[in-house]
Amino acid sequence: MADPAPSGPVLGHPVPHRVLSPGFLAALIAAAGAVLMFGFQSPWGNLVLLAGVGLGLLASRPLGRDLGVIALGLLIVHTISVEADITWPRFFLMGAVLTSAVVIPYVVHRRLLRDDAIRYPRRTGQPWSRLEWAWLGFVLVTAWLVLPRYFIHSGAYQNWPAVETPSEVGRLLVGVNAVGIWDELFFICMVFTLLHRHFPFWAANIVTSIIFVSFLWELGYRSWGPFLTIPFALVQAVVFTKSKSLPYTITVHLLFDLIVFLSIVHAHHPQWLPIFWY
Repeated sequence: MADPAPSGPVLGHPVPHRVLSPGFLAALIAAAGAVLMFGFQSPWGNLVLLAGVGLGLLASRPLGRDLGVIALGLLIVHTISVEADITWPRFFLMGAVLTSAVVIPYVVHRRLLRDDAIRYPRRTGQPWSRLEWAWLGFVLVTAWLVLPRYFIHSGAYQNWPAVETPSEVGRLLVGVNAVGIWDELFFICMVFTLLHRHFPFWAANIVTSIIFVSFLWELGYRSWGPFLTIPFALVQAVVFTKSKSLPYTITVHLLFDLIVFLSIVHAHHPQWLPIFWY
């Protein structure tokens, strides 16, 4: 028998799970699958991810469904390598795959599962507060101080191509910022939001960050990069939850990614953009 139409924004009335519960173990197993897939390029990653979904279904049907939606997006992303590559074919291929990883799970969640938990809040008509403007300044200054040191001293900048032509510079800029926007749509609006239906804020945030950072590792943030990306991932969920504004959350990310782009270009070409102190 088909499930009845949802009477509200939550299908199946998800029951909160404690951190010490089979449900949370299922989420951790799914996150471990993502680490194996993206961080270690292990063929076992897919099986571990699906095992997490299966255990989630045993713990509760709504949790299993939400973990399944998350797994669907991760499996779509995993159909290609997400290592930084801005050649034209890879540029369009990665764009198509990442777009599909957001759109297809959203359609499945909204149309097939008839749920509307995945949303993109805009907080229309409410101006950003002084604290929110101050946070943008803090992010910009902190990124300027920290990111060039990370990319140059760790050598991680070599995981991105050494752009030479205006076309390559433009593709790197668009690519870095497009992935930043995608990060918020996928990891915050989908992964974190779905997990937070079932677990306390910080439990959901930590599991989301594990998955997020494993993706960033394959993308190129290696060496001691996780010491930067883990705090960033954790804080972005806080920003999204407190601001209730996806545009603001994306703006924070894009300011960070602007310095990422400038740092990578400068690291490859020190004579270009001599604006950093490191």
